[in-house]
Amino acid sequence: MPFVELFVRKGSLEEDRRKEIGGRLVSEVMIAEGAPDNEAARAISWLVVNEVDAWFVGGQEVPAGEKPKYMVRVGVPAGSMNDDKRRDIVKRVTQVLADADTDPDRFNGPTAAWVHINEVPEGNWGSGGEIVRIEDIVALVTKG
Repeated sequence: MPFVELFVRKGSLEEDRRKEIGGRLVSEVMIAEGAPDNEAARAISWLVVNEVDAWFVGGQEVPAGEKPKYMVRVGVPAGSMNDDKRRDIVKRVTQVLADADTDPDRFNGPTAAWVHINEVPEGNWGSGGEIVRIEDIVALVTKG
């Protein structure tokens, strides 16, 4: 059950590329998590695109028209990750961004995108006015 946030400077991501990224990003994270590919799991796996007004690198504003820089934050329940899954998430997220870019090689270094994996502590997920624990999520996605 990932919650994925994509941050990019406003106007730097064309609509077709945004749709391409949005259509793949969550499913790739779900694969890395080992989540089942079913309606229940997809229904609670969300992506939000945050287009920010300004983007600064090293204290300098990135000029309009420069190739987009990305920050992707992936929220997952704590305890559901290990180093292999984290590595796979970073690899898959980076590949989705590279596949949607006109210069995919620029994603081989640290200047095009960062991926942050935030493991939300047990008891800090909530939905429907209730605390949702990892066993609740597992039951939901395996039984629907």
